[in-house]
Amino acid sequence: IPSAIEAMKSGAYEYLLKPFDPDELMMLIEKIIEHQAERRETQFLREQYKERTRFENMIGQSGALQGVFDFIEKIAPTDSTILIKGETGTGKGLAARAIHTKSRRSQGPFVVVNCGAFPEHLLESELFGYQKGAFTDAKTTKKGRLELAHGGTLLLDEIGEISPRMQIDLLRVLEDHVFYRVGGTQPIEADFRIIAATHKDLEKAIKEGTFREDLFYRLNVIAFVMPPLREHKEDIPLLADYFLHRFAQETNKPVDQISREALDEMMLYDWPGNVRELGNAVERAVVVGQGRRILPQDLPIFRPEHVSPAPGRTLREMEIVHLSSILQETQWNVSKSAEILGIDRSTLYDKIKRYELRKPAP
Repeated sequence: IPSAIEAMKSGAYEYLLKPFDPDELMMLIEKIIEHQAERRETQFLREQYKERTRFENMIGQSGALQGVFDFIEKIAPTDSTILIKGETGTGKGLAARAIHTKSRRSQGPFVVVNCGAFPEHLLESELFGYQKGAFTDAKTTKKGRLELAHGGTLLLDEIGEISPRMQIDLLRVLEDHVFYRVGGTQPIEADFRIIAATHKDLEKAIKEGTFREDLFYRLNVIAFVMPPLREHKEDIPLLADYFLHRFAQETNKPVDQISREALDEMMLYDWPGNVRELGNAVERAVVVGQGRRILPQDLPIFRPEHVSPAPGRTLREMEIVHLSSILQETQWNVSKSAEILGIDRSTLYDKIKRYELRKPAP
């Protein structure tokens, strides 16, 4: 037993005690073969996201995300105001940072303000700064985020949360390109690019009278949507493995694989919290998991009520998982994959096109 324990510590996958049952040996061999196949798949995924990552921490090979990446490349060099729309957790902040990194202002600061995190009176001071003596607690002069963003990019996250009065103040900055600290009289040049982000429907907010139409048009010069994860589920294997690798390093845990069963569960889940929720789920699995692989039981979010009940949708998701798995196993040999699947080549090509499955770059 002591030597077996030492062997496991040194990296052995499993051990058998003498005398051992031949059936037990065969089961272990099958388990090792499956383990090695999963290791190859994991390595394949890591090579994929290295090839398919154009921006730091933005990973995806789906047509939906590649389209977003192409658009970012196109708009980044301009100085136009940008509005990024999308559900919470879709990566709007990462997209904004990618735009900044690719812009002519990349050497300047990237300043983020979460407009929903401050009450109105504090948001004003946070954005515009204040002069000493402007109010009771203003013991010293403080620069605001607008001033700190000089020469760079200012991300106004959750722009839909700001009050009507603050909307007027922000509109004035966009129109006049100057602003004043609270209690100040000296105009300060507004030399920064503004990127706004929101999960709200601003057009609906305009109709409801909670968001100014003129401010919307000032912000909506260039707009795009970060798609929810449920609309590009083919990216889940890449994203999950990226998070696995990252959190295993951060926590110094020897977890290096996601079991096929756990990955299947991930593909069936709707991810209402999008990529952020996926990252949190993988982090938790890495921390609480007992072995080298993430198993379904390490992912307590997967309960029946969380899985989409629509039969057609679930079938589509399961088919994507199955097709992706077979194509990866055959290294995208379409003839061999079609033979395994029991369909002809033209049918498989149609499915690849319909589900926007992409062969990884060589």
